[in-house]
Amino acid sequence: MTLNQLRTFLAVAESGSVRAAAQQLVVTQAAVSASLAALQKSLGMALLRPDGRGLRLTDAGEAYAGYTRRVLGLLDEAGLAAAAAADPQRGELRIAAVTTAAEQIVPALLGGFRERHPQMGVRLEAGNRERVRALLDRHQVDLVLGGRPEPGWDVAVQAVRAHELVVVAAPGLAAPLLDAGARGASLLPWLAGQAWLLREPGSGTRASTDALLVELDIAPLTLMVGSNGAIRESASVGLGVTLVSRDAVATEIASGRLIELPVPGTPLHRDWYLVAHPGPLPPAAARLVSHVLRDGDFHLPP
Repeated sequence: MTLNQLRTFLAVAESGSVRAAAQQLVVTQAAVSASLAALQKSLGMALLRPDGRGLRLTDAGEAYAGYTRRVLGLLDEAGLAAAAAADPQRGELRIAAVTTAAEQIVPALLGGFRERHPQMGVRLEAGNRERVRALLDRHQVDLVLGGRPEPGWDVAVQAVRAHELVVVAAPGLAAPLLDAGARGASLLPWLAGQAWLLREPGSGTRASTDALLVELDIAPLTLMVGSNGAIRESASVGLGVTLVSRDAVATEIASGRLIELPVPGTPLHRDWYLVAHPGPLPPAAARLVSHVLRDGDFHLPP
């Protein structure tokens, strides 16, 4: 087998067709088909099977794809490690962050980091917690900034930063509630009658919202909104209430476009965790950890 065969296999596995993989790799469809055939012949098993007009992974293919992603990620990591050893001032920082942190926390951190290390390259990936975990598991990034690591995830916490989730709404939407002086349990009927703006499944904030609604014992109408920016704007114009990172709405709260509601059980304390694989960090990642502990409101884990 060859690296080209492995990369071709992953392109087909992720795109679902020879045609799409060929377009992605900028090769002919015949070249993709030949590469797949050679790989499956060398392994002595089928990794893909026809599925309508496309291809689907077999059970063997699912297992093989997971290892292939990690192998290719480790090879990329090895190349970066060698480059960093040859020229310590260069190299590349590879970091992934959940959407809220990528939008609200990471840009300022990277700005200060780049001032200290102007020749260092940066690769930032953003997504929900499932995506950023997969990127670290596949060795496609060296650091992940997100919520508390899930039990059983073999990672080392490098730094922690305080983080809160708050319930907010537009002043106009909440005016009747505030005029009545409702607080605590007296808020619940009003909250149950409002639309709640939710992130997509897989988001840590979505999971916290679902848990809060269960704790409050209410089942309101929910609207799924695909990004923090869209949620901020939707809440600001009165489309509903939402549980959101205080970091994500600090400007709106300060300007009066949104107000924090005194919902029982909130604010929720959900610290940010900067994590990596156990063991020594790559040079660029180690420098970022030192930077955030010094200048980024992060502290060492207890």
